[in-house]
Amino acid sequence: MDWTEVTIFTTTEGIIFVTDILESNGVEGYVLEDSSDFKEFLQDTEIYWDYVDENLKKDLLTQETKIKIYLSSDEAGKKQYDTICHELKKLKDTDKDNLYGRLVTKTNITRQEDWEWGWKQYFKPFEVGQKFIIKPSWETVQNANGRMILEIDPASSFGTGTHETTQLCITALEKIVTGGEKLLDMGTGSGILAVAASMLGANAHTIVDIDENCLKCAKENAKKNNVDIKRAFCGDAIKDLVLVQNIGRGYNIITANIVADIIISMSNMFYSMLENNGVLICSGILCERAVEVKSSLSDCGFKIYEENSKNDWVLFIAKKEC
Repeated sequence: MDWTEVTIFTTTEGIIFVTDILESNGVEGYVLEDSSDFKEFLQDTEIYWDYVDENLKKDLLTQETKIKIYLSSDEAGKKQYDTICHELKKLKDTDKDNLYGRLVTKTNITRQEDWEWGWKQYFKPFEVGQKFIIKPSWETVQNANGRMILEIDPASSFGTGTHETTQLCITALEKIVTGGEKLLDMGTGSGILAVAASMLGANAHTIVDIDENCLKCAKENAKKNNVDIKRAFCGDAIKDLVLVQNIGRGYNIITANIVADIIISMSNMFYSMLENNGVLICSGILCERAVEVKSSLSDCGFKIYEENSKNDWVLFIAKKEC
């Protein structure tokens, strides 16, 4: 079946009135794009800041509020669309102060297979480091050339292996893991680093993420690769002392592919969680933030013995020497 994508242009103040119209006409789901939500995200959550392109950030902060819905392209869907448009016009007629925006629509036909599968054509198997081929579950690898196949489905989580920071971390793990190391993956995302470490012989003991969906995704990816992750915790380790206690200590390796500000905030925590001679592999650091992160790690007692970069991103391998 084909679908009609309907975009409704409104304002933050108009969202509740538009969604009331949609719900009264049998539309149970919608996609909301509102600059105020993104502004709140930037104010309240620092975790992903460094991954947001400045031009994209500007566009998101200044965009017109939009609500997207999908209606069937048959006669019933057309009738549903006409009714919604009629009620939007009535709402516009009552909006003398223009509080609710333009309240106009734009339509686009979307094929079912494009909607569900279109993006997947761009995620193909590829090599990372010296030992891995990374692939999604819907692709096959004919000849791995002696490499291990790491199967990853990102869902809504960060970490397909295509980002420079993930590749830097996997390459670092290839150097560090010798077998049996107890590993903590902080900010696990799709779980790709914990899975890679386990395939190299480490004990992927604990994963942590602020997003429950990431943990679900990471567990599913671990299962796909026959990896046993002992413990998974959801929460913000910067603010939650109970979480920090539950995560515990005694790790030989910590991976933290997060962002500069969070790594700086967690430097002391990472140091305390590592065994003597334990190693921190950290990335998600833009080149212009590298000096700050390096200084913070050194101030906590880490000895930085390797620094690698790829395009705009930097990775540090730091050791707790006692």
